[in-house]
Amino acid sequence: MKTLITGGIVVTMDPALGDLTRGDVLIEDGQITEVAPHIDAPDAEVIDASERIVMPGFVDNHRHTWQTAFRGAGSDWTFAQWAQAMHHTVKPHYTPEDVYIGTLMGRLEALHSGVTTMLDWYHVAQTHAHEDAAIAALTDAPGRSVFCLGAGWGSESSVEDDIRRVRATLNGGGRIDLALGMRGPSYTGIDTATREVKLADELGMRISLHIEAPGTITELAEHDLLRDTLTGVHANGVSVDELRMLADAGGSLSISPDVELKMGFGAPMTGLALDAGLRPTLSIDDVPSVGGDMFSALRTAFAAQRGIDGRLRSRDLLDFATINAADSMGLAHRTGSLTPGKDADIVLLRTDDLTIFPVAEPASSIVSQGHPGLVDTVLAAGQVVKRDGALVGVDLPALRQRLLASRDRIAEAVAVALDGTWDPKPTA
Repeated sequence: MKTLITGGIVVTMDPALGDLTRGDVLIEDGQITEVAPHIDAPDAEVIDASERIVMPGFVDNHRHTWQTAFRGAGSDWTFAQWAQAMHHTVKPHYTPEDVYIGTLMGRLEALHSGVTTMLDWYHVAQTHAHEDAAIAALTDAPGRSVFCLGAGWGSESSVEDDIRRVRATLNGGGRIDLALGMRGPSYTGIDTATREVKLADELGMRISLHIEAPGTITELAEHDLLRDTLTGVHANGVSVDELRMLADAGGSLSISPDVELKMGFGAPMTGLALDAGLRPTLSIDDVPSVGGDMFSALRTAFAAQRGIDGRLRSRDLLDFATINAADSMGLAHRTGSLTPGKDADIVLLRTDDLTIFPVAEPASSIVSQGHPGLVDTVLAAGQVVKRDGALVGVDLPALRQRLLASRDRIAEAVAVALDGTWDPKPTA
């Protein structure tokens, strides 16, 4: 099967190909086979990209979709309030169905706004049925996902059996892969952390770790636990010297700029990461607190760093949210740029919308004026999953009802109002 995307402004994110002011992209059997100013493919299905920007799908390497039902409930919360609300108040009431519908709707939301590859950081760990529900939701949603299993969250117990059980199902190579959501030595002690890293090594899994305090990277380095497969998340307040240890090991850093600024983590670590030799990546984190689209993260990270020292250009931000993030997930050979041989993970953005028209330089327009309303068409591995602004083959009314039922049941069980008055009181 062939598909020809024709006549768009093509932003490849491949330095060897650059941008095309008018270009075509040919897709065969789910992969990009050619990018050129003009391609003859008379036997291909044609997607007209005139008045569109054609770009790689966004890559989000850190999002907690299980919380989708409580979207917007925590807009005014600090980190401590969020932790109290989500982990200590509502999470104990989550059934597998709640995990399924939250994960599915969260993944569909990401896809709807142009995120074709997403790491789902699961830490609603309770039972195997909850884990299986999350995997089922990611399987039922189009696009590529990585199930980052944060098993044992809130405990110091071994998670080896859990990891091996899920790994036997998700053994790599498909649309859904498995990563280790590591708890870290500050939660489990260094001995357990060592066992988890060695387990990830054995099973060929990547690792994602929330770095919430200085010293964590140093402790991992002292025990030879830093890896090129490890992505640190946040790391606010960590020194350049510590970040350099992560860079020297080949690791990566995921920045969630909206959450970090709103919840009081501190300024995003974009500039310091660059100083340390890291290419930052961008992620959303959670939608109870912030919006779930990558455009907002791009703009916040850009403005925050430019306000500090004036560095960065729009193209840097697109790198962070495409090819750099794909590399952090070990997927740069498959996605993150419109390079022949890669999967056709492609987004078409409207350029005739009044909020972006007229487009001068496409990267600048995407970063400074982009928003989910511009996402007209999305292809995931060559499959059209959004067309003319609407997801394909998704019964959204029915799914919305299931999500509302989930949220309302849990809110009633914990006796909280969803009218903006919920003020979680962190316990000492």
